[in-house]
Amino acid sequence: MRKLKDVTERVRSNDGRMDLPTLTMSASSGWLDQKDRFSGDISGKEKKNYTLLKKGELSYNHGNSKLAKYGVVFSLTNYEEALVPRVYHSFKALENTSADFIEYMFSTKLPDRELGKLVSSGARMDGLLNINYDDFMNIHISIPNYEEQILMSAFFRKLDETIALHQRKLEKLKRLKQGYLQQLFPQNDEKVPIVRFANFEDELKQRKLGEISRMYQPLTITGNDLLPDGVPVFGANGFIGFFSEANHIDDQVTISARGEGTGTPSYVHGPVWITGNSMVVNVDDFDIDKYFLFANLTANSLKKYVTGGAQPQLTRDVLVKVPITLPNADEQEKIGSFFKQLDETITLHHSKLDKLNLLKQALLQKMFI
Repeated sequence: MRKLKDVTERVRSNDGRMDLPTLTMSASSGWLDQKDRFSGDISGKEKKNYTLLKKGELSYNHGNSKLAKYGVVFSLTNYEEALVPRVYHSFKALENTSADFIEYMFSTKLPDRELGKLVSSGARMDGLLNINYDDFMNIHISIPNYEEQILMSAFFRKLDETIALHQRKLEKLKRLKQGYLQQLFPQNDEKVPIVRFANFEDELKQRKLGEISRMYQPLTITGNDLLPDGVPVFGANGFIGFFSEANHIDDQVTISARGEGTGTPSYVHGPVWITGNSMVVNVDDFDIDKYFLFANLTANSLKKYVTGGAQPQLTRDVLVKVPITLPNADEQEKIGSFFKQLDETITLHHSKLDKLNLLKQALLQKMFI
């Protein structure tokens, strides 16, 4: 067990160069260029007091956040040199100490117990915890020999690279989906989409959502709104599930009708459990492909129909008038199947990314003491 000050030394001031990248630290993403984080350099006149940080050196952002109650430590890996806010506690690893190891050790939250004891009055008005540099340097850390530090750090860097690769793939798929939504569905009051699948040339029909579906909210359900052979089952917190005698119904399209996310459509797999804040868009009695409708509503952006200001809502009276452009049943099925496969691929990548992050957290807890 060593004190942090025994294996590091302080980094402070700069050499006057103001043309270096100006960075800020995010608990979720590490070092970010201020231009990317804030759409511009926000350092202002304070920039002359920023700290010059070199590749492999570290900073402790003693800011309180949901992800990091007692702040975060990151080493500089993606820049050779950069300017970072003076309020960060910046330091570098001494000989036979790995900066990467120190970063990963802090990511385990093991030092939080000591850091928590240093906080006497919570966060300041600027969001920074009142942990000064000397107190920070006096916390104890458990550190193995240098060779083991290097091996552990290299392992977690490789794992981080794999996680970053999956994150980029996921973001690329999401951008791809947005592009297809804009191309395969009419935009900005247009009557036809930019792109159609081959061999589909039939004229598109213009309908209103109320003409091709039955809509209802679970908490205002009436006998006439029940699905065929369906029985509403009331649960806690306003939940209602619909079950047929076979304990199953087909999937349903829903729209968030009030509260956070108002106007967001969802594709809910059956058996269906739906809160009272959702509007069910049931097309079982209509010749409409459900996933086509879900993708169509996503592409149309229902947010523009939301009213209510501080208490947003999307009423049935408004929804029934939402215009829908409809191809024939075969083309609907083709489009719906395409977006369903794309969404399943996105979900798969989400799952892989979640598993990798969980694996990393589990290994951090087991390999650091």
